[in-house]
Amino acid sequence: MASKHWSAIMILLTLSFLITLLDNNFDQTLPSIVSILPPLIAIASAFILRQVIVALFLGIWFGAWAIAGRSLESTVIGLLDIPQKYTLTVMTKTENIAIILITLLISGMVGVISSNGGMVGLLEHIVKWAKNRKRVQLSTIFMGLIIFFDDYSNTLIVGNTMRPITDKVKISREKLAYLVDSTAAPIASVALVSLWIGYQVGLIETAISNIASLHEPYIIFLNSLAYSFYPILTLCFVFFVVLTGKDFGPMLTAEKRAITGDIAGRAPKTNNNTTIKRSSALNALIPILMLIITVILGILITGEGNTIREILGSANSITALLLAGFIASIIAIVMTQVQKLQSLEETIKAWTDGLSTVTTALVILVLSWVLAEITKELHTADYLVSIISDSIYPAIFPALIFILAGVISLGTGTSWGTMGILMPIVIPLSYGLISNEAGNVNPEDMHIIYSSISCVLAGSVWGDHCSPISDTTILSSMASQCNHVDHVRTQMPYALTVGAVSVIIGTLATGFGMPWWFVFIFAIAILWFGLNKFGQLSQ
Repeated sequence: MASKHWSAIMILLTLSFLITLLDNNFDQTLPSIVSILPPLIAIASAFILRQVIVALFLGIWFGAWAIAGRSLESTVIGLLDIPQKYTLTVMTKTENIAIILITLLISGMVGVISSNGGMVGLLEHIVKWAKNRKRVQLSTIFMGLIIFFDDYSNTLIVGNTMRPITDKVKISREKLAYLVDSTAAPIASVALVSLWIGYQVGLIETAISNIASLHEPYIIFLNSLAYSFYPILTLCFVFFVVLTGKDFGPMLTAEKRAITGDIAGRAPKTNNNTTIKRSSALNALIPILMLIITVILGILITGEGNTIREILGSANSITALLLAGFIASIIAIVMTQVQKLQSLEETIKAWTDGLSTVTTALVILVLSWVLAEITKELHTADYLVSIISDSIYPAIFPALIFILAGVISLGTGTSWGTMGILMPIVIPLSYGLISNEAGNVNPEDMHIIYSSISCVLAGSVWGDHCSPISDTTILSSMASQCNHVDHVRTQMPYALTVGAVSVIIGTLATGFGMPWWFVFIFAIAILWFGLNKFGQLSQ
């Protein structure tokens, strides 16, 4: 089987090399078909080998080779450029270093509150209500909805907090990762107030700066929510999966495996000490609450402006998360020492053990950043944008934007990057499609602009859910301690299902004039009846 996998990889690489060598017009400074090959190689290899580190490395090496000159000598030059050029570039970015530190600090805190017995005490209180699989999964969803302000905070807090409970009732790590991932970006992207919203409103404001008839970017964003089918339908579908108890595809297989007692599957076995002792639930609850409170306060402090929207638009979420993780770790350690639950040596060891649970995921995260740097240098996103013509029929334009945003997000692994690339282009383009010669737009056609804006967001989130090189998908796997490729494999059929309904039933229908509220009702009904018809119970 392994030889067949590597044969497929060799065929993939050979075809990629031939395409690159035969492209006489290839120029790394200009968009080209070659620019989509590195992420394509990484994504395809991840699914063939089911080993994302090797897959990312292959995509990076190919991209570095193409940039270095496409010669035999470039093979070695490109290889050497990976550590000393591209890796150093991404590791000198303050925000990337901060994300690594945030992940380590939160993981260390979880290690301490697990070791001192606080997590067990907290889980016992939660389990009093969540006594079965359905209630545990509903608890996970509600926690995800409560932490709506940031997807990073959402995945790290919910995944780490709920994992021992889901393990206890034999819910697969894949299902936990799905619940975490599908209630993180979707809720953060459509909440009336969140870090995502501040970012999106800022992009909209920039994009409409040269369009006199468009103003009030926050109002434009609010109008676009009526067409944000994928994030909202994803949240609905998560509830449907839990309420019906039905699954399909690889997720059904994972759930059946978990029922037999094999919860983690191919996830690396970690040194788990969460059941060593029990102490007051406050030993876990206080650090977790301080983590959340500090994030909120950090956002308010680092943001500037007179309104919530202005504050969120200017807030430094990375700084807020970094301070929150640092303070939460200190509080967890101090509380352990004050109560003499463990010796200082045992407490520090528990903290460092928490760090060790995320080392593999952090390697994947760094490699995904390197690949993103490669795609940026090769102008991958620009090439994909160039495929879209400015003579498209307006009614189908939003649907094409969803697909384009999804492909860019899938290939680059960044939803925020995709939004930053597309939003300044999509708004003027959609406005031009529906405006008359005088530059005016019929109010009845404004839904095309609103839908196009929402499709940049929705497509970015969809690609994020399907991409094995997405940072939030990686963090979801990491926080849930789920094998990363297995998380992507089990989540993808669900994302594809909701994505297809969102585009066909939702975006296309509203593009041709169907009212958004009717389309939402119809799409929700399709998902509900489809899951009941084709899904199966795992037990």
